[in-house]
Amino acid sequence: MRRSTVSRTLLTTAVVTTTALLATACGGSGDSGGSGTGSSSGGGKTLSIYAWAGEIPDSVVKGFEKETGIKVTVDTFDSNETMTAKLSSGASAYDLVEPSQYTVQQLIGQQLIQKLDHSKIEGLDNLAPKFRNPSYDQGNEYSVPWIWGTTGFAYNDTCVKSATSWKTLFDPKYKGKLYMLDNMLASYIAGLQVSGYRATSTDKDQIAKATDTLQKQKKILAGYNSTNYAQLLSTGQACAAEAWSGTAMAKVVQSNPRVHYVIPSEGGSIWTDGLAVPRGAKNTTSAYKFINYLLRPEVAALATDDGSSASTNQAARAHIKNKAALKNPAVYAPDSAIATSDFLLDPGTAMQYFQQGWTKIKAS
Repeated sequence: MRRSTVSRTLLTTAVVTTTALLATACGGSGDSGGSGTGSSSGGGKTLSIYAWAGEIPDSVVKGFEKETGIKVTVDTFDSNETMTAKLSSGASAYDLVEPSQYTVQQLIGQQLIQKLDHSKIEGLDNLAPKFRNPSYDQGNEYSVPWIWGTTGFAYNDTCVKSATSWKTLFDPKYKGKLYMLDNMLASYIAGLQVSGYRATSTDKDQIAKATDTLQKQKKILAGYNSTNYAQLLSTGQACAAEAWSGTAMAKVVQSNPRVHYVIPSEGGSIWTDGLAVPRGAKNTTSAYKFINYLLRPEVAALATDDGSSASTNQAARAHIKNKAALKNPAVYAPDSAIATSDFLLDPGTAMQYFQQGWTKIKAS
């Protein structure tokens, strides 16, 4: 994967808890730029972007610069928390940022991003239905989704004949050859869903039940692994493993026909990284031009062809040259599979229940 694997979902550190609490505490403060379209009209011929490393291909930036004459600077980060801290400090001068879905919620609460002016945006109807009115930002009021991926599991069919359910990762007959992601909320996605609950649950009792389920599962695991699980699956050292979609998993699925990536029948989860305009952005005209440029199907296709990521742009699929990626579930999960997948959201104060449970699991 191109980004730090522990940052794909919510982190388990106090940094996230603090950010979530700040989102609640700061919801009523800030200047007018936090709740509206901002006080500056934003001209100029420059654009400063703060994005995930590798997620906006150079070909996209160069194409935009050539067409518009706008000079683009892209700084990169490796965690949502790093990006949020920079915006919170007030020291940044970015015109666009690329938060993940739960961070969009937090940035809205802290009034660190502006409500988008949809009259200046063209091409939102090119987005796949899943991303047009997402649960974390209804009506796409604050963000435009750019790329996406999933949390599911993978298996090697020399060991596991066929699998569609999280139950595979809880089956004692595969003892010692099962792995879970070494990530708190990623593990809880499986623990909650296999127990019959939603991945987005913040219910104390449901989280407690999932904790008990994961504690029992630990006895049959080979370990928690967020680094080389794809390679372990490829060599047959692992029968099945919880997994994130993305470059590493996609390469193994593409090269080894015995390895299969699955969105579990219970739903799995879906993440997305999108573009938002920070409060106080100086070059909003350039920012909207860039958003519109990315919403063009032929440009959005470059997210896959040059960036190895799944594009949120449904219309882009006809323009993608890498047809193998479209058929690879570790890049593009089937529409039927993601229909029931939850966006992992900011659990807010319920984070304490996950942290307490995770401590018990790791200590058991």
